[in-house]
Amino acid sequence: MKVRDVMATGIVTVAKDRNLKDVLHLMKQHNITKIPVVEDGDLVGIVTDGHIADKLGRQHNRTVLVSTMHASSVMEKDFIVAHPDEDLDVLLGDVGKPGLTMVPVVQGRKLVGVVTKADLLRLVESKAPLESIMKKELKSVSPGERLIHARRLLLDNDIARLPVLEGGKVRGIIAEHEIAGAFADLKTADAHVQRVNIKDLQVESYMRRHVVTGHPAMSAKEAAQRMLKEHVGALPVVAENGTIQGIVTRTDLIRTFAA
Repeated sequence: MKVRDVMATGIVTVAKDRNLKDVLHLMKQHNITKIPVVEDGDLVGIVTDGHIADKLGRQHNRTVLVSTMHASSVMEKDFIVAHPDEDLDVLLGDVGKPGLTMVPVVQGRKLVGVVTKADLLRLVESKAPLESIMKKELKSVSPGERLIHARRLLLDNDIARLPVLEGGKVRGIIAEHEIAGAFADLKTADAHVQRVNIKDLQVESYMRRHVVTGHPAMSAKEAAQRMLKEHVGALPVVAENGTIQGIVTRTDLIRTFAA
């Protein structure tokens, strides 16, 4: 199987001078977390929600107005690319390794497609139950915790999302995109007010309350299909009594195929 067999070609892109608020709006509109940056058709960078959250959350950036920032301010320039006729096995070998989870596909420097984990989910056929795949040691937050603490947990553990728990049950989920949007909404240029606002932001105000879940006996294939249908990147795995048992991500499912 070649890269061209799974890559998506209907790509949302932005120019380097696209305003950062517009970039975040495009992410929300198209339910995506990464956008290639192009110049005259050439790929020059990639903007991710995680990098936006990191950039806006840094102390020395808090006096910078979001309205003055552009895609070029936050884009990543160091990433791997693939060729349409490259063997897909080459990409599968990198699943779960540090780095971008979207691989741009280029011919020369021209962007012709992208491969995301959502694209690879379609290949998952394993009948293995989630209880044998899921991560049982969870990183989580409670609704009343501060957003900056959630951001730090994501950064320190190299993860993209956290279940929000209360009494062992899932009340929501908070991801890099929500944190990036929250920081971007702080429009004031006053450094003191920004510090106060950032310290006061709580997870409960920004978490997604509609959480798509799985159960321990659900198969990997069923979980992949549910993720694709609901456009989510992870499923908290809950028991019949509603208590969380673990979490399974797209990476966990793709590994069943990549192996």
